[in-house]
Amino acid sequence: MPDRDDWLVVVDPQVVFADPGASPWGSPMFAGAVGRMRSLAREHGPERTVVTRFVADPSLGGSWGPYYEEWPFALVPDADPLYAVVPQLAGMASHVVTAGTFGKWPVLRDLLGADAHVTLAGVSTDCCVISTALPMADAGVTVEVAADACAGSTPQNHVRALAAMALFAPQVTVV
Repeated sequence: MPDRDDWLVVVDPQVVFADPGASPWGSPMFAGAVGRMRSLAREHGPERTVVTRFVADPSLGGSWGPYYEEWPFALVPDADPLYAVVPQLAGMASHVVTAGTFGKWPVLRDLLGADAHVTLAGVSTDCCVISTALPMADAGVTVEVAADACAGSTPQNHVRALAAMALFAPQVTVV
């Protein structure tokens, strides 16, 4: 069992990112990583596991306007099945946080605190995972990225994102 300050954060394990047939954002690597995500969630227990969810928030303005012009399929309500947590991970976390941004640190800060040790998993390695890992490290959180529990938009982008995060050792380590 992990220590008192150890947390697992599973970034955006949602249908929209898990199933390439359901959306253009679906990762071809998700099916191979979800079992490891489940294993980590069992190891940490629901009380030390957080699942994040991305939902469209066009009210953010700025560069999000052109973003949603390019990806209009994503402009569905929060409750749409596209944004549901995949069944394999549903109920495995006592904490579920939702944000309309790639990075989830702003919504995780109060829950985890800056002295936390976080194992990070999820999808996509090259977008929401890296956008969460780097601000966490910048805030002083110790981050371990579980490479086999992450899924990239492509295998090549997954490897590139892991390599980029590894540059931030010892604050971010890839395991």
